[in-house]
Amino acid sequence: MRPVLANEQHRHGSRALGFLVALCLLLTMSAAVYAQQSPGPLDEAYQLLISKSLKDKQKAVTLIAESGDPISEPLLRTLMEGDLYYEEAAQRFVAGERRGKEYALRALSDGSELGTVPRKAVSKVRTNNAVRKQIREVLATLTLKSADPDVRLRAVNELIDANNDNLGAVMRPLLETENNAKVSAALQTGIALSELQHGEAQQRLEAIDSLSGSLNQTVRNTLRRIADNESEAPELRTAAADALQSIAGRIEFYGHLETLFFGLSLGSVLVLAAIGLAITFGVMGVINMAHGELIMLGAYTTYLIQQAMPGATGWSLLLAIPAAFMVSGAVGILIERGIIRFLYGRPLETLLATFGVSLILQQLVRTLISPQNVPVSNPSWMSGSWQINSVLSLTYNRLYIFIFCLIVFTALYLILRKTRLGLQVRAVSQNRAMARAMGVRSARVDAMTFGLGAGIAGVAGVALSQLTNVGPNLGQAYIIDSFMVVVFGGVGNLFGTLVAGLSLGVANKVMEPWAGAVLAKILVLVFIILFIQKRPRGLFPQKGRAAGN
Repeated sequence: MRPVLANEQHRHGSRALGFLVALCLLLTMSAAVYAQQSPGPLDEAYQLLISKSLKDKQKAVTLIAESGDPISEPLLRTLMEGDLYYEEAAQRFVAGERRGKEYALRALSDGSELGTVPRKAVSKVRTNNAVRKQIREVLATLTLKSADPDVRLRAVNELIDANNDNLGAVMRPLLETENNAKVSAALQTGIALSELQHGEAQQRLEAIDSLSGSLNQTVRNTLRRIADNESEAPELRTAAADALQSIAGRIEFYGHLETLFFGLSLGSVLVLAAIGLAITFGVMGVINMAHGELIMLGAYTTYLIQQAMPGATGWSLLLAIPAAFMVSGAVGILIERGIIRFLYGRPLETLLATFGVSLILQQLVRTLISPQNVPVSNPSWMSGSWQINSVLSLTYNRLYIFIFCLIVFTALYLILRKTRLGLQVRAVSQNRAMARAMGVRSARVDAMTFGLGAGIAGVAGVALSQLTNVGPNLGQAYIIDSFMVVVFGGVGNLFGTLVAGLSLGVANKVMEPWAGAVLAKILVLVFIILFIQKRPRGLFPQKGRAAGN
């Protein structure tokens, strides 16, 4: 009896266990079906996005932002940029780009290509300014909690620019946990701006006091509206006007800094163009009218290396520096050995001969490369600008070229002061006859000096290729300026060339706002003519017994 009873109990237990398993599976399937049938926030938002009502789309933007889904940010950003489409066949939202009669589609999640479809296969999700403004605010709010302080700072500034009504309510909780000084300052500006517009009288006065140093355009516009609004309290209008005056003073100061930067960047270009000429003119007394073409050869060397290394713009630019030095230096030595050495002591013939060489080099470039300007790309690290604040930004290409100018000047100074060649160059420049009597091979020094000056000109061409068009006439724009810098600084004086180039660049940029570019250049030229009447040997004249010659 016991085995039969045991079997019965085992059977009943198995049935009960099977029933429980089936019940669990049924409940799981029911929950899954219910979850599929119950629309989530994104499903509801998707339905609202398809609607033609702009109010529905605004509600959809709010639902997408609140969903916390990873797709939210790319979806909203694509919608704001006007590239969001709904593909009816696949029932999905995609990023689209019109190409003729078709649309090229991309996935929102990873940007992968989804192929092309006819125009009728997709419908564009349209927006207006109100929806786009809401999206900008939402995107800024989404990035306020980013781990990157730069991203948070950009998000705060976007919210300040949007200037919505709940600006203070959004930023106050964030200020308590923010540990970055720049982001904290921006949050305080946003809170003060909100109190200025929606606070009590005393709060508004305190907000104006805290905003008196802000350079934000939205803050300035708000203060200007208050200062010009006759319905505002007199003390509020006075405080706003005083704050605007304080801000105007800061803007003027940063404007002077920007002018100084552009002047120094222009001066660094003049120094690079003239520093090689200062050596050759100072040592040999040669008026080299082909100096501009040696600069041009350096720029074309940069172009040819970039063409040989597509996709490696940064490395090609760095490689172009020694290459341009060698190419222009070799051409300079050929000019000195082939032409200049037969014309020493005959400055007029030297001028005419080198002018003819310049024409030959220009035509050679036109024939072998192109008579038109050629494109030379900036590497990524030289593109864009360094945004210091809302009114001052420094372009990277000019900043790097200024630093490059100082590096070239330092290297050349060390060569002339610390090497045997530099000692011989200084000896020949100060007293050629005495140097020859001491055993210095002046002919070799002349060739090496001319090659060194020509090589520096080629390096200047590399820098100029990042600022201006590269063409056969590139050097003609800098040859007169180069001689002007050399004469003003003192013939053969390296330090004088640096001071003269930088000061003339700053003088040009200071006068340009009220005199114009052409008149500013004429005024600088008139100043130099008057200056050399009083000091014909320049700012820093040569020293030595033969300096007067």
